[in-house]
Amino acid sequence: MRAHYLQHASFEGLGSIGPWLESAGYEITVTKFYESTSLPNPDQIDLLIIMGGPMSVNDEEHFPWLRSEKQFIRDTIESGKAVLGICLGAQLIASALGESVYPNRRKEIGWFPVEGIPHRQESTFLFPPSVEVFHWHGDTFDLPDGAVHLARSKACENQAFQYDEAVIGLQFHLETTPETARAIVTNCREELLPSVFVQPETVILDQSPEKYLIINELMADILYFLSKKTIDSQVK
Repeated sequence: MRAHYLQHASFEGLGSIGPWLESAGYEITVTKFYESTSLPNPDQIDLLIIMGGPMSVNDEEHFPWLRSEKQFIRDTIESGKAVLGICLGAQLIASALGESVYPNRRKEIGWFPVEGIPHRQESTFLFPPSVEVFHWHGDTFDLPDGAVHLARSKACENQAFQYDEAVIGLQFHLETTPETARAIVTNCREELLPSVFVQPETVILDQSPEKYLIINELMADILYFLSKKTIDSQVK
């Protein structure tokens, strides 16, 4: 199986996702938009992962490749492939499906809990009732038509959603490791302005290994869920 990921900034890579994909036997390929805009044929991939980035999905004048990226995401979803969007990636999925992306009433940066929204649909991923996760976002989006709302937080209502059986969007970063947390702080430190839902650098980085383990395991659960959907569809 082949997993292709879309990277928008050199400091926002796969984090814990990379080792999981390798252990699951995926061939991993990438489009780094800050180097190249070449995209594969959706038919040639099994899982698409869309990473975060400092730009807005609406910045098409400054980043013209956003138009082709959104079309590629739409084509990949329509082809029935599994898709995971993280932060900017979730916003790109929403935009590709025709929804609006706009500034949230507050930025959310640091470690804050999200609340899983209960449902009884067996084909939909279920989040825990509450889990503290890593955030770094200022925008939000309207849920795509027909999507299932999976999680919310005090600062942001639409934290996670699932569209159809194999498309998941997350506003937060479950892939974060101590190394990737330091990288985003180093490159985006100017955003750490005092606010209710913006933590100082020392708090963001002074976290226990167990906290990273919890979110990385939850990311693994999501990846397994999406991979199983891919395998099931191939069997059919």
